[in-house]
Amino acid sequence: MSVLYDYVKELLLSYGFLMRMAVYGSALISFLLLIIMAFIVFLIIRKIFVKVVGRIVSRTKGIWDDTLFAHKVFHVLTHIIPAIIIFSSAGFTGEDIQWFDEFIRGLAHIYLATIIITAFIRFLNAAQEIYNTYPYSKDRPIKGYVQLVKILIYFIGAIFIVAILIDRNPSSLFAGLGAMAAVFLLVFKDAILGFVASIQLAANNMLKPGDWITVPRFNVDGTVHDITLTTVKIQNWDKTITTIPTYSLVAESVINWNGMIESGGRRIQRTVNLDISSIRLCDQQMLERINKLPMFNEFIITDSSNGDDYQDDLNVEALKMNIFDTPTNLSLFKKYLEGYCRAHPGIHENMTRIIRLLQSSDKGLPVEVIVFSKAQKSDLYEDLQAEIFDHIFAILPEFGLRAFQSPSGSGFPTASN
Repeated sequence: MSVLYDYVKELLLSYGFLMRMAVYGSALISFLLLIIMAFIVFLIIRKIFVKVVGRIVSRTKGIWDDTLFAHKVFHVLTHIIPAIIIFSSAGFTGEDIQWFDEFIRGLAHIYLATIIITAFIRFLNAAQEIYNTYPYSKDRPIKGYVQLVKILIYFIGAIFIVAILIDRNPSSLFAGLGAMAAVFLLVFKDAILGFVASIQLAANNMLKPGDWITVPRFNVDGTVHDITLTTVKIQNWDKTITTIPTYSLVAESVINWNGMIESGGRRIQRTVNLDISSIRLCDQQMLERINKLPMFNEFIITDSSNGDDYQDDLNVEALKMNIFDTPTNLSLFKKYLEGYCRAHPGIHENMTRIIRLLQSSDKGLPVEVIVFSKAQKSDLYEDLQAEIFDHIFAILPEFGLRAFQSPSGSGFPTASN
């Protein structure tokens, strides 16, 4: 390259250029020709290298090389050759322009540092994609850790580039960072808190993409779509997207519904308030009417055959009126409701099924139903819940019971004229 520089300089001098103009002009022309030559060599090497590596990768059975090739990790390595050419060609100006030679070497160093940073970043992207192909990646996402490593790589790379630009030893810059620790803690506060939170979430298996979570403070209720180093993206059931800090999932109260999904059931817990004035002892006419209800006989017999503490309780065929054992419409309704929930195909048979009477109040007597639906999807779950309570409200009059309802304006008698 020095031969070309000398030739161009002599040529410019022969045309009457001043020495200073000839020196700088020949240096600039030589530098541009150097860049063009390095670029041409890069294109040739890249075409050959990529073609050869592509054939080798296509013949292997593993996915690592395919993913690395798809993320162009091998492609970026071909930039090393032109960087070496530029660095080795520095010094062609000799004693004429010493600072220009240092400039070319610094440029080559920056070029090489950029190549290394880009290669590491692409390798991390490929490694994350490969990791996501394994089944356990759904429970142990590593996106937050990968982002943290990327930040460190960018940070270290920036330190080296700055050191090259100011012609200082990188170690001296790292030593000076101690005085700037407070500033860096302030700037990277969310990243540091998010990293610590990511470790806690992953170590304790608290959260993963696809989980249904509820965060009351942020009015969040939906599915986790993405977990990054600093944020978690949730799609709510109204299709809106909420983004909250990762560390908030550790600091705030979070309900994760994943346990419910894995259990195979979803709880239904609702109450029906009965009008207390409608509760009474059954007479024979009421018993005969109740006995004609569909499945009532089967519900009572099934319940009495369970061998529990109430195995001597009433069954339909043995209902008799006497002063010691007279059923109430409420007790028969409760038995009927227990049998109905036990026989319903949509209610989970291996989970809790409780029909209980709560403390009465001025709103009547609450009858609480606690069962687990086999359906977990919201539409099917709501359909089953509606079906159960539709039946409850419809069957109440057959037992002589009334649901409590606060009277409205139309519920009060009006004076006639």
